[in-house]
Amino acid sequence: MNDAPVLISIEGAAGHIVLNRPKAINALTHEMVTIIQAALDEWADDPAVQTVVLTGSGERGLCAGGDIVSIYRDGLAGGSESVAFWADEYRLDATIADYPKPFVAIMDGIVLGGGIGLSAHADVRVVTERSKIGMPETGIGFFPDVGGTYLLSRAPGELGTHLALTAGSVRAGDAIAVGLADWYVPSDRLPALLAALATKAPSEAVAAVADDAPHSALLADRAWIDAAYEGDDVVKILARLAGSEAEAARETAVVLASKSPTSVQVTLRALRNASDLPSLRDALDQEFRLSVRFHGSHDFLEGVRAQVIDKDRNPRWSPADLDDVAEETVAAYFATLGADELGLGR
Repeated sequence: MNDAPVLISIEGAAGHIVLNRPKAINALTHEMVTIIQAALDEWADDPAVQTVVLTGSGERGLCAGGDIVSIYRDGLAGGSESVAFWADEYRLDATIADYPKPFVAIMDGIVLGGGIGLSAHADVRVVTERSKIGMPETGIGFFPDVGGTYLLSRAPGELGTHLALTAGSVRAGDAIAVGLADWYVPSDRLPALLAALATKAPSEAVAAVADDAPHSALLADRAWIDAAYEGDDVVKILARLAGSEAEAARETAVVLASKSPTSVQVTLRALRNASDLPSLRDALDQEFRLSVRFHGSHDFLEGVRAQVIDKDRNPRWSPADLDDVAEETVAAYFATLGADELGLGR
């Protein structure tokens, strides 16, 4: 049973979901999504389970995101397995957000991409001094999915825009400041927290072991971030960063210019759209369309090749410049999906 990719158990009044692929930093597969969904469906009406607790096995982190190599290979082959994975993954994210019982996510260590989908929509989101939380998608020719556009579009000012476009990651203090987490608990107190959740309400259990949130560097930089990221034009955003008096802004311009131009353009529009959408589910619907469109695209395949497969860290984006991404190209990502795109025509 310990070889299962997800371990399901009940301890006292708490139902435990443990992601169990430690060698892959618990990267999320379709099978894992199915197992978690089944457990949540079963526990929703089970009076013995009062709280759900999500953790990851191993020392490195909760979840390093989706199984990007499998998605890459599926994209190369023109397959539709990834489409089915995203459909079920996004339904699971929505289930967690709407779950009728308290859902506690222990965001210890690395939490990226799909790991954020499993944790940042929870009721109680705990970070530690080891937490490193991010959505690195524009660096691989993709975009912040799993509800990332919904979450980041609701961060204070333009902090979410900054993180989304630059594929940035944050530590505990910043994660709480931007709305991706709620509580800071030193990692050596996690065993006590997990033990308390067997008998106590999450709010009581967490409050007993939590410390004040660490300093947020992002909040300290908010003046230049808000000024630079205003509006809907990425080219102007890049120019404002490059021309800023703040050294950190000029350094950020270099980072932003290295990301997939197509991904950056699509991500900004997705964020602006998501800020006006009434619910997470609406944002997930938009993200599903975008995921299907990115799957098999040049920049996604090239980005994963450069960062994950060959690891030369030298993606050759097409087009290579933000100015060259056509408006029609961006608009096409948001259009209604056809049967062939959903794999129904195969």
